Amino acid sequence: MDYIIAGVDEAGRGPLAGPVIAAAVILSPDFVISGLMDSKKLTEKKREELFELIYAHALSVGVGRASVEEIDQINILQASLLAMRRAVDNLSQMPTLALIDGNICPKLLCKAKAIVRGDQTEPAISAASIIAKVIRDREMCELDQQFPEYGFAQHKGYGTKKHLAALKQYGASVIHRRSFAPVSAELV
Repeated sequence: MDYIIAGVDEAGRGPLAGPVIAAAVILSPDFVISGLMDSKKLTEKKREELFELIYAHALSVGVGRASVEEIDQINILQASLLAMRRAVDNLSQMPTLALIDGNICPKLLCKAKAIVRGDQTEPAISAASIIAKVIRDREMCELDQQFPEYGFAQHKGYGTKKHLAALKQYGASVIHRRSFAPVSAELV
């Protein structure tokens, strides 16, 4: 039996709005994708290029998400772990081992190992980081069309000055995380 390793990472733990997205990637041993690194250290253009390469050449890519409602119900850490589990469950084959970016592993049907800053050292985690970030960023740009007053296309839901000012002016939208302090402060 072949040993199959998946890298797992999430995007969107810190923002005040939108879902948390996780990805799991099983890279092909026959095709090395150069330039893989932590998605936050790449330009948007480079992330998009690598996103296409990963989808074209990885053995499997799984994506999972946790909604704003789930984040508010179970907290962002548990929602992130849930999204990661869903991402692994959505792979076309179950890995032997899942390498998780961070210091906590979700409950999976395979073995899992947490690696702090794994997106900087493990190519499969870097690939998962890129997939999760590109998907989430694209989704936040789509949500910007529905809620243009908040500027989601620019800040992707993070608590920038512009976002906080819009939150004060317009209140919380349905995609804001009510359990996050800057949002809940505007609800009273």
